[in-house]
Amino acid sequence: MRKVIWILWPAFVVGGIVEVLFFTFFDPMELHFLGRPVGMSRLAVYSVGFLLFWAFAAASSAFTCFLQHTSDEVNRCPLPPVERPPGCPKREDPDACC
Repeated sequence: MRKVIWILWPAFVVGGIVEVLFFTFFDPMELHFLGRPVGMSRLAVYSVGFLLFWAFAAASSAFTCFLQHTSDEVNRCPLPPVERPPGCPKREDPDACC
């Protein structure tokens, strides 16, 4: 739960800041998507814009958290040593190959 808060709270703040900056320069009624006007109310465009900015910021924060894993965490086997498949070099079994 702590990592979720680490990801979503800063993303929320960044999403709000980016929305303010974006809509300072662009009018929601003048936006076009695939060559056609968006066709939504200003409030709907602001809401969708905020959710998209928040999602992109959350993805960036989640990627940063993912990159903080050490090599031991990434390469650690989730199985106990005696349950690892035959031939696994980290298996604690005298009959295992290698």
